[in-house]
Amino acid sequence: MSEGLYGPGQGYAGPPLPPMPSSPPPAPPDPLRAVAVALLNLSGLGLGYALVRRLLPMAACWVATGILLFVALPADADGVPGAALVAYAVFLLLAAAHGALVGLRTRLAGPGGAPLALVLGLVLLAVPAGGALWYQDAHDDAVEQALLDRLDKADRLVAAGGRRSFRESVSDYRSALEVYRDLAVDHSGSRAGRKVPDSLRTYYTTVGAPYGHQDYCEAVEPLKYLRTVPRTMPKEHLGSLARWPDDRLATSLYECGTQSLDRGEADWVARFGDLLETFPDSGQATKVVPAVDSAVTKAQKAVDGDEPCAAVEKLRDLDTRIGSLSTASGDSGGGLAKAAGRAGRSGDAGQYACGVDQYKDGDFDTAQKTMEEFVSDNKHGRNRDRAKKIAIAAEVAQTLPAAGKKLPTTASGGSISVTVKNDSPDDVTVLYTGPVTGSFTLKGCGACKSYSFAETVLTTFKPCDASGRHYPQRTISLPVGTTYFVHKPNGTSTATPASDTAKLRSGYIYTECAYTTQRLGSGY
Repeated sequence: MSEGLYGPGQGYAGPPLPPMPSSPPPAPPDPLRAVAVALLNLSGLGLGYALVRRLLPMAACWVATGILLFVALPADADGVPGAALVAYAVFLLLAAAHGALVGLRTRLAGPGGAPLALVLGLVLLAVPAGGALWYQDAHDDAVEQALLDRLDKADRLVAAGGRRSFRESVSDYRSALEVYRDLAVDHSGSRAGRKVPDSLRTYYTTVGAPYGHQDYCEAVEPLKYLRTVPRTMPKEHLGSLARWPDDRLATSLYECGTQSLDRGEADWVARFGDLLETFPDSGQATKVVPAVDSAVTKAQKAVDGDEPCAAVEKLRDLDTRIGSLSTASGDSGGGLAKAAGRAGRSGDAGQYACGVDQYKDGDFDTAQKTMEEFVSDNKHGRNRDRAKKIAIAAEVAQTLPAAGKKLPTTASGGSISVTVKNDSPDDVTVLYTGPVTGSFTLKGCGACKSYSFAETVLTTFKPCDASGRHYPQRTISLPVGTTYFVHKPNGTSTATPASDTAKLRSGYIYTECAYTTQRLGSGY
C-alpha cells in the first residue's frame, strides 16, 4: 500500500467515518450518583438539578422555596399554615425522586464526581433543618409575645375597671379572668403564664378595693363575685386567693348591716341574714345579736326623748324585722328571738308616751286612737287607767279645743253635784274633762223625740222641761273649776255631738240636758 498526497478533486478511498452524536450518550447507571442528586434536591435549592444541568426543574425549586419563605416570614404566633407545609414537603419529595431518576443515568457537571456530591448533599441537609429550628425559635418567641400582649390587655382591663363602679366593670373583669384562666391552664409554662399569679393578686385587690376604702356596703357585691372565681379558675392556680374574700365579705356584711340598722334602713336584715347563712361560725356573726340588742336599747331610750312616736315606730319595726331574721336564721328561742320580744313589749309600752306627746302637740284625733289602742293592747299596763282618761279628754278636745290645754290626771270625784239627763230617743255617751275626766252612757228616752230646728230657734226652747216625764239621768260629783262636756249619740244616729263648758262653783247644783235635733244635730 502506497502513501501519497491527494490533490484537489482527489478522494479518500478508505472506509467511511461514523456520524457525530447529537448529545452525550447516557452514562452507565450509578445509584450513588442518583442518591447524591436526590439529597441535593432535598435542600430546597434544586442543586441536584444544577449538577445534572436541568435548569427548569431547578428554577421550580427556587420558586417553591420562595413561596414558602414569603408565607412563613416574618414568624408570628399563628405559624405557617399546615397546608403550605404539607404541599412544600410533597414538592421536595417529588423533586428528590425525580432528581434520583435523572441522576441515575446522567453524568454530573461538577468536579469531584458522585462521592463529593453525596457528601455535599448530606451537608446541605442542615440548611432546611437549621431553617426549621430557627423558624421554630422565632415562632416560639412570637407566641410568647402574643401571650404577653393578651396578659397586658387583660391587666389593662382590670386597671380601667378599678376606676369605675363594680357594676360598670364586671363584664371587663370576667373577660380578664377568662384570659388569666387560659394562660394559667393552657400556657402555664409560658412567660405570660408565669406572671398570672401576680396579675391575679392585682385582680383581687382591684375588684375588692371598696373594702380597702372601708366602703363596706359597696364592697359586698364585688366580694361576693370574687368568691365565685374558683368556679372559673382552678383552686391550685389561686392558692390563698381562693379564701381571700371570705373574711372581708363577712366584715363587710356586718359593717354594712350595722350602718343600715343605725340609719333606720330596711336592708340590714338582708345583710345580717347573708352573714348568718354564709358565715355562721365567724366572729362577725357573733356580733349580730349584740348589734340588734343595742338598736333595741337605743330605741327604748328614745321613747323618753323628744320623738317618742318615732321611737315606738322604730321598736315595732325592729320587732317585725328581728323576728323575720330570727326565723330565717333558725334562731327560734335564741338571742334574736329575745331581742324581738323585747322590742315588741317596749313598743307596746312606749305607745303611751307617744299618745301623750300627740296630745300635747294638739293632735287630739291621733292621740285618741293611740290611747284607745294602748288600752286595748295592754290589759294590765301600768298607765292603762290614765290612758283611758287621756283618750276621753282627746275626744272632748276635738269638739272643744280648750279642753286639751292640760293633760288629764287620774283624779276622780268632787264636792259639786252635776245631774245629766237625756231628752233624746238615742242612747247618749257623756264625756267630760277638766279637774277630773270620765264618761258614762245614758239610755235613750222612750217618750222623747228629736226636736225640729224651728222648735229650737223660733220658740222658747227648754229641753228636759216636760213635767212628769222620767228622763234617763245620772248624777256625778265634780270639783270646782271648768269642766268640758260632750254629748255623743250612740248607735247608728247621725246626730252631731253637742258640747258645753261649765264653770262649776261651790253652793250650786248643776243640770246638763242632752237632746237631738232633726236636722242640725243634738243640743244640750
